[in-house]
Amino acid sequence: MTSLDDDKPAPKGELVLQLVPLPGDTNANGDIYAGWLVKQMDLAAATVAGRVSLGRSATVAIDRMEFLSPLRVGSQVSCYCDLVDIGRSSMKIQVEVWTLDRGAKRQRKVTEALFVYVAIDEHGRIREVPDQ
Repeated sequence: MTSLDDDKPAPKGELVLQLVPLPGDTNANGDIYAGWLVKQMDLAAATVAGRVSLGRSATVAIDRMEFLSPLRVGSQVSCYCDLVDIGRSSMKIQVEVWTLDRGAKRQRKVTEALFVYVAIDEHGRIREVPDQ
């Protein structure tokens, strides 16, 4: 992003998952559960990890998550993933969540986090990530 684009923030990465939270995804106050959102982010990152590892992978860490704004029922939620690094057996995937509220013209960022996955074999043991 350049200084000319500072007033127009945009998602980084590839759109991997898009969905709409429903009333059953809320707490007693009517807000979308944070756990619901983390689950969606993990699904999006797991999709990328599976493509990169060409097989099974497992989440081993989630690095720092801050909620910038609430999610509303019926809004369009989009998870964008950016493959940050590939190690011998690990993959680091940055996940950003953006939402488009009903009637809104622009998306707004909700949260982001770095997910770390490892490639695993059919026995659940760590294996190498195939050469990219």
